[in-house]
Amino acid sequence: MFHRSKTIKDLLNIVPGKRRLGAYRFLPIFFCIGGIMEWIMINVRIGQETFYDVYRRKQSEREYQQKIADGLIVLNQSPAK
Repeated sequence: MFHRSKTIKDLLNIVPGKRRLGAYRFLPIFFCIGGIMEWIMINVRIGQETFYDVYRRKQSEREYQQKIADGLIVLNQSPAK
């Protein structure tokens, strides 16, 4: 059905540890990629915000809306004239 590409097979064979670790030999590579992504999300600013700035703001907005829905916060409403 699907034919394996020789170039992909050759690229996968470049990674050492095939006999000892098998498919798990790729875990350190993905671990490093995940660490780099996390570092970028914390430290790299796009515009004025990082990913975590946006996350904290949205979380705060959700908590505020939930408190309003629960009746813990009453918004000041101006009387009708």
